[in-house]
Amino acid sequence: MKTFLDQNFLLSNKTAEKLYHDFAVKMPLIDYHCHLSPAQIANNNQFNNLTDAWLAGDHYKWRALRTNGVDEAYCTGNKSDEEKFMKWAETVPYTMRNPLYHWTHLELQRYFDIHEVLDSRSAKKIYDQASAQLQTPAFSTQGLIKKMNVRVICTTDDPIDSLEYHQQIADADFDVKVYPAFRPDKAMEVSNAANFVDYLGKLSIASGMTISKFDDYLTALQNRHQFFASMGCTVSDHGLEQIYAEDFTATEISGIFDKVSAGNELSLSDQHKFKSCMLLQFAEWDWEKGWIQQYHLGALRNNNTRMLQLLGPDTGWDSIGDFSQASSLSRFLNKLDTNNKLTKTIIYNLNPADNELMATMIGNFNDGSVAGKVQFGSGWWFLDQKDGMEKQINTLSNMGLLSRFVGMLTDSRSFLSYPRHEYFRRILCNLYGKEIENGELPNDLEWIGKTIQDICFNNANTYFGWGASNKI
Repeated sequence: MKTFLDQNFLLSNKTAEKLYHDFAVKMPLIDYHCHLSPAQIANNNQFNNLTDAWLAGDHYKWRALRTNGVDEAYCTGNKSDEEKFMKWAETVPYTMRNPLYHWTHLELQRYFDIHEVLDSRSAKKIYDQASAQLQTPAFSTQGLIKKMNVRVICTTDDPIDSLEYHQQIADADFDVKVYPAFRPDKAMEVSNAANFVDYLGKLSIASGMTISKFDDYLTALQNRHQFFASMGCTVSDHGLEQIYAEDFTATEISGIFDKVSAGNELSLSDQHKFKSCMLLQFAEWDWEKGWIQQYHLGALRNNNTRMLQLLGPDTGWDSIGDFSQASSLSRFLNKLDTNNKLTKTIIYNLNPADNELMATMIGNFNDGSVAGKVQFGSGWWFLDQKDGMEKQINTLSNMGLLSRFVGMLTDSRSFLSYPRHEYFRRILCNLYGKEIENGELPNDLEWIGKTIQDICFNNANTYFGWGASNKI
């Protein structure tokens, strides 16, 4: 019987072990989509304790705590950090077979060299030991990043963001590249007129111009897009229920903008037309600059209205949605491709029922101009666990080229989430190892080892054009 989370964790045979230890483990990390705080990186923050570093802002853990019957005071409330951690430690044994159980212990091992199982009996010792380490310079935000051999980080930033902290990072003596990503979701969200008017005022200030008509609006956003480019941005990102690809006219869009900017609510048809227009416009700007565009599709957000009003968004009340994806996604990509304005694109689905849909959709627009031009993104959010990753990898293998895949990302707000890359790499090596030992793949470790290194690092490095070094 294997030991829990030993050096061959998730590796079921000798070939898988060799692929991981000889090829995957040495590769650096590129985290091309995350929600880390640029301010915390720039200021090289030191965390107060393990709760501050580990539980604050982590809605994955909050959901588990709530499901285990823990009061909200121990999640987002006013209990002390130590009290919150003790409740988490009591909950951890109940998370067995949830990826949180693996992530929790991987993070304790990789960051703090703590190999004990976390439960109520070990909680106090682990809390004190990890919290003490977090007070040392090696465990600052920048130290935690460097500890995990990260080469590039791409954060998620609204067009109105000043990017002052990205500038601070670029000016500092920090050898990890931290780039912004252009995330214009709020700039096309017109389902609530008051919120849109509020955003319009903030955009006016950020762009330094008066916005009175739709052409002004486009100019202001394009100026921000250009500003992001001047700050090293080469990536956009969109978090959407689904792609919008309705037909519209310029006159219609101008009228819709006039209506919503005056504080009037829009019909569902007008909302979809406006979103369709904006998505195309953003995509064309991305193409003009040679950026990579990412589309995260399928989240049903803010389901619990009572808790949304109490705590705000991104606090653990989202789930998988069952939106229709194929037709509108095809129309959208085809409109861009028809005008030869389709840039490199990564598409992520949250509903696993859409795996085959996404894996075949990318093949419609991979035109041979760039290897893996249109990508089926890694298992995301509720799918970034063992079963979800295996299904995504197998689907992409069956219907595309896994060898051209740009690999894993954290999609996390936590500086302790980088072992998710290791989790992915172990799963990847195990799949290849099993098929080699079953005689389904040749025992060509040189080629397959290179393929694994490409998926772990090289493909993303080439695809995004960041030129990061793979030297240890």
